[in-house]
This record gives sequence, structure tokens and C-alpha cells, in this order.
Amino acid sequence: MKALTFNRYGKSPGIGFSDVLRPTPKADELLVQVHAAGINPIDNMIPTGIFKAVLKFRLPATLGSDLAGVVVEVGSRVTRFKVGDAVFANIFDQGTGSIAEFAVVPESAAALKPGNLDFVQAASIPMVALTSWQALKERCKLQSGQKVFIPAGSGGIGTFAIQLAKHLGARVGTTTSTGNVELVRSLGADEVVDYKKQGFEAVLGGYDAVLGTVRGDAIEKAIGILKARGRIVSLVGPLDVAFARARGLNFILTFVFALMSRKIMRLASQRDVDYSFLFARPDGDQLAEIGQLLEAQRIRPVIDKVFAFEEARQALAYLAQGRSKGKVVVRMR
Repeated sequence: MKALTFNRYGKSPGIGFSDVLRPTPKADELLVQVHAAGINPIDNMIPTGIFKAVLKFRLPATLGSDLAGVVVEVGSRVTRFKVGDAVFANIFDQGTGSIAEFAVVPESAAALKPGNLDFVQAASIPMVALTSWQALKERCKLQSGQKVFIPAGSGGIGTFAIQLAKHLGARVGTTTSTGNVELVRSLGADEVVDYKKQGFEAVLGGYDAVLGTVRGDAIEKAIGILKARGRIVSLVGPLDVAFARARGLNFILTFVFALMSRKIMRLASQRDVDYSFLFARPDGDQLAEIGQLLEAQRIRPVIDKVFAFEEARQALAYLAQGRSKGKVVVRMR
């Protein structure tokens, strides 16, 4: 079968299409014929080697984490799905990829595709949905009436997280460029800062939570808009000691992460706020709950551009420009 793979880590990872063996599902896995695969920033970061010590791949490795497709084979212990079911899933951190004609999916990671979404729409959802869910509901414990800051509101994470936060009853602040102000307001954003005109730290304050989605010094600036005992969950780093311990990493890596996060931890302590780094985990049960919100049209997919399977490399390059409004998706069929 055809798959988009990378051969090595570094500046020249050798990304391209390869003929690879069609995977065989284990007893607790599904074999899914992929109809569409969502693209996420992590897909561009993995081949650089930045997460080489954390994420384990056998090279050459297939890229991609999000998919929607049809089950064509089930393992002997699978009970919740059958051949012919339309599903969507996130397979991040499973050592395999989704930008391929077929993919294996753990039963625990899959959910039935919402009936009102096509495969492209469904493939745009899993990573951003699970990340938003686990950050806002689990880590931040966001409550109705609280305020959450979600920068880069027109991006893949932002467009979903704003809608989920509003569903939870929160007030949402965000940043975006001038041309995207109406988009983020249509998703429910209450306070919108045009980052081309002013810094968010100069106009926002009194927030209960921050979802860190922008690299650079934005995380440090965001600490200043939080209330005491507020929470900041970062998706972009720095990685911290709690993350290293949760993944069972060795002493050296734990020490390195402690050094990397030392400054942000000191600033957070001074402001009496909590900082943590998050890698979203695949979770079919959560995805099924999210699917119900999508079917009820409480949340809608926001898709910027769809590429053909043969254009998957161009899709990654387009996403890397950082200007997409919502998600970028590759359509296989």
C-alpha cells in the first residue's frame, strides 16, 4: 500500500511516498481503510527529531495521527466495532501513522463517525478535539462562568477549543489577525485581540485558564493575565518534569526537562498559578462524546483546505506556513 513516510530525523528527513506492507491488526485492533487524514503541526515536528527521545518510531515511519475511514478487518478481541463501520480516530503516539491507504487503530482509540459529517470533516476533528477536551476539562477543570484565554483562535486548535469552551459555559478571549476577527467571533469568542495592533497582555486580565498554543514568549506573557491559582496548559512547551515522570523517562531527560521549564515554573510560582505541558492521548470514549456534540451541531468543523492524497507533502508544507483558518485535511478516496 501507499503511505507518506519519513526515513530519518533532521533537516532532510526524506519525506515522500513509499510502498509499505499493509498492516495486520492485533487482537484488540481494527484495520481501517483510510478515506481522509487530518494534518496537525506535530506531523511537521516529528521528522525534525525534536521529540525523538519521547516518541518512538521504527524508521521509515508513516506520518499522521488523525483519520476517518471504514473498518475492513477486526481483531479477535474487538467487540465494539464490525467490518463496514465508519469510524474516526486519533492514533498519536502509537508508533504508526494515518497518511496511508490503510491504518491499524486500537479499539480503545476509535469512535463511530458522526452521521452528519463526511469523512473529510470527521478526519479534521480527533487531535484538536482530544487536545481541547483534555486540556480544558481535565487539566483546567473549566467551569461555567470562568474565563479562558485561547490564543491563535483561527487555527486548528483554536477553532475547536473556542467552541468547546463556550459549550462548557466559559467566556473566551483569543488573538487573531485583522482578517479573522469575524471568524473567531462567529465561533463564540468574547474578547478578541488583533495581535497585529496590540499585545494581548496589555488588554486582557482576570483569566482563570490559558491554553498555550503559540511559541516564543507568549506563554510567559500569558501568566500575567491569570488570576491567582489559575492554570496554564501548554501544547508547545517547555516540557516539564511532571511530563517526563508520567512517561517514565530516564533521569537525564527528566533533568533536561527541569532545566527547560525552570524559568516558566519560577514565573508561575511567583504568580501562584499552575503550569503543565500536555500531549493529548488517544481516547475513543472521549471522541464518542465529542461526536455527540458534533451531531447535535453544538460544535462544527472548521476546514481551511483539502489536499488530494498525492499532495500530502504539499499539505504539510502549507500547514507549516502557519496561516490556515481551521484544519488542513488530506483526502485519500
